[in-house]
Amino acid sequence: MGRKVHSSEDIIRKLRQAEVMLHAGKNIGDICRALGISDATYYKWRKEYGGMKIDQAKRLKDLERENARLKRAVADLTLDKLILQDVASGKY
Repeated sequence: MGRKVHSSEDIIRKLRQAEVMLHAGKNIGDICRALGISDATYYKWRKEYGGMKIDQAKRLKDLERENARLKRAVADLTLDKLILQDVASGKY
């Protein structure tokens, strides 16, 4: 069975549904089957997205993308600096 990629909005919606089902007296196994996810996925999502609202999750994803972009920029600049240092010192 292939993996399905869930958006952060979908994850938060499913976690809210799970919370409602929990308060209705269902157990985690039944909830996960109803949502179409594994127990491990449920606990991983709850750890990462628990208590978040949809706009907060969108902001988190935007910040993660920006952070990745900045890390790539720093890596490129560091590489350029090292190359220029080697050339300036005469190490060909």
